[in-house]
Amino acid sequence: MTGFGKASLPLPTKKITVEIKSLNSKGLDVNTRMPSMYREMELGVRNLLSQRLERGKIDFSLFIEITGEETASKINAPIVKGYIAQMREILPEADATELMKMAVRMPDALKTERDDIDEAEWAHIQSVIDEALTAMINFRRDEGLALEKEFTQRIANIRALMQEAVSYDAERIDTVKTRLRTALEELSANVDENRFEQELIYYLEKYDITEERVRLDNHLNYFLETLAGNEANGRKLGFITQEMGREINTMGSKSNHAEMQKCVVLMKDELEKIKEQVLNVL
Repeated sequence: MTGFGKASLPLPTKKITVEIKSLNSKGLDVNTRMPSMYREMELGVRNLLSQRLERGKIDFSLFIEITGEETASKINAPIVKGYIAQMREILPEADATELMKMAVRMPDALKTERDDIDEAEWAHIQSVIDEALTAMINFRRDEGLALEKEFTQRIANIRALMQEAVSYDAERIDTVKTRLRTALEELSANVDENRFEQELIYYLEKYDITEERVRLDNHLNYFLETLAGNEANGRKLGFITQEMGREINTMGSKSNHAEMQKCVVLMKDELEKIKEQVLNVL
């Protein structure tokens, strides 16, 4: 969602510049900064931004730099003449130039005339806005391509770690059997082998991670499918990572094996990095 776009256009008497910045946000939050004479066009600008940018904290700025002789401020001649007349009564010997300098500093000596928006000029401004938006969207697209590569690699890392954890399953079962057998031998107790196997199976079923592995594998596939879609899917990707986290946490609580627990920790680390970057996805 982060991005930046800027565009400028020089006209005979002014320079138009548009800047658009975007930060991560759960929804769409648009802030605009425009010269007062263009305020009536603000709603249309907001609608355009919401249609093309969809999500993010958007800061839109329109700058108009006067480069020619055009000015919106003019001398309020009757007021200035009145000031000069009053000051001449007080200072009859004062120089006219000095009186003028003092008069134009007095309240209401300058007046700002608000002209109607020129349609041709606004068409130029719209073209600059469109150019800045295109630059912003291209910025986002480039960032998205980089994120896609990172997500794909981290999903592959989680899948590999999951397979590694599963590879320790047989060793874990043997370890549990040995531990229980050793404990019984130390008690010098006679053991019914059938009963022992039944209890062992019950014990191991409590620590079986097959369901978690299957569900996590499905979540990994669903994440990649969603990532490849053309729609804005940042929220959905966030929900999928939550489900992935649940399965990884359950695998960790059931692992009961040092090497499996290391794999779980590494999976959690990869998942946290994915969660951090998902915030950048629309």
